[in-house]
Amino acid sequence: MDTIALFGGSFDPPHIGHEAIVKALSEFKDIDKVIVVPTFLNPFKSQFYAPASLRVKWLKEIFSDYNNVEVSEYEVLQEKKVPTIQTVKHLLKSYKKIYLVIGADNLASLHEWNRYNELRDLVTFIVVPRDGIEISQEFLRLNIDEKVSSTKLREEIEISKLPKKCAKEIYNFYTE
Repeated sequence: MDTIALFGGSFDPPHIGHEAIVKALSEFKDIDKVIVVPTFLNPFKSQFYAPASLRVKWLKEIFSDYNNVEVSEYEVLQEKKVPTIQTVKHLLKSYKKIYLVIGADNLASLHEWNRYNELRDLVTFIVVPRDGIEISQEFLRLNIDEKVSSTKLREEIEISKLPKKCAKEIYNFYTE
């Protein structure tokens, strides 16, 4: 197992769009394993809603039936904001090639990521379309048709947009 897809994010809450991305990645012939890495706190955010330990629990439950998916607690265990470059360098100790999965909404600020030029040299980006944002040919594209956002779900939670495995628990957390 030499090649992984690193799919990081807040997952606050995890939703069917995240699940669809992991499912599509796990069927990608060049990827041996998908590693889902929830943040302790996103480097571009000042707070989280669900505690990191709860988001990890949900993700482990959601992806428990996937053979080639691992939920990593690496960033959560740091108990601080962790730049993607740090996680990539940590994973490169165990894997030869990393595909880094991001949403197209991150493209405009990608140059602001910590040590972006170094990161760009270490990974191959896979970009998931969002909000009609154009994706340059320099990036691989992963077409997913789920139009759902964690931010919008926190504003108006819809149980149908949550992964079935723990939908009720997630729903209850964000409505209490």
